[in-house]
Amino acid sequence: MNEADKRPIDGDGAAALLGPLTDLAIQAGAAILAVNRSTMRVDGKTDGSPVTEADLAADRIIGEGLMRLSPDIAALSEERAGLATPPYKDSFFLIDPLDGTKEFVAGRNEFTVNIALVTAGVPLLGIVGAPALGLIWRGIVGRGAERLRLRAGAAPLVEPIRTRPTPPREKPWTVAVSRSHGDQRTEAFIATRPGAVRCKLGSAVKFARVAEGEIDIYPRLAPTCEWDVAAGHALVTAAGGKVTDSKGDAVTFGWGAKDFIVPEFIAWGDPSAAP
Repeated sequence: MNEADKRPIDGDGAAALLGPLTDLAIQAGAAILAVNRSTMRVDGKTDGSPVTEADLAADRIIGEGLMRLSPDIAALSEERAGLATPPYKDSFFLIDPLDGTKEFVAGRNEFTVNIALVTAGVPLLGIVGAPALGLIWRGIVGRGAERLRLRAGAAPLVEPIRTRPTPPREKPWTVAVSRSHGDQRTEAFIATRPGAVRCKLGSAVKFARVAEGEIDIYPRLAPTCEWDVAAGHALVTAAGGKVTDSKGDAVTFGWGAKDFIVPEFIAWGDPSAAP
């Protein structure tokens, strides 16, 4: 049994970690921005997805930082998934050091650094940093969520955020959809909301826009990975929303799903809209 199994983290523990984890997300974001996208090397993983020196640099900063900050809490990162030893029965960090690598490689700004703290299979704390946008969204379930606007030479501007209610019947839903990944099940789900306005976005920025009340819902009814979802899950929940599968059941993390796959999820801005 590893130490993470002996030390479940509660809201107070998460609150104590929020500042240091935010600093790690900022440092990782700076390392990503320092990489020259026009000359960097892009390799392919076994699943066909790209990995760059920016992914690896961000992962190294976060991994080393977590070892200094909380060496007794297990960590699962996309870039070190082969070293993972699930199930994680209590608390562990779940990290995507560069979510939206395709966006990054394409020269767009919608890529993120995702750090989550998961307790008993449920994301408790989530940080989504968008370094090219100068923004960080973060939240602790039960304690609210906020957006940080990073400013050179000054402290970040901190603004509380909250999801918004379901649109009135006469108004269309605004739906976050992936710019890089589409699937028929998600499109069929969106079609059940006539007139829905699709907002194409990359990475976990989609979760963030739900959390800050700019978007009503983010459905992804196709497989993705736990590290793509956990930080956004915590963020949306902390901001007043809810994340479920298509039947309204909970989405859990760290229990040892094959290849860490999340089969489907829906991030609801208004939890009363969920099944």
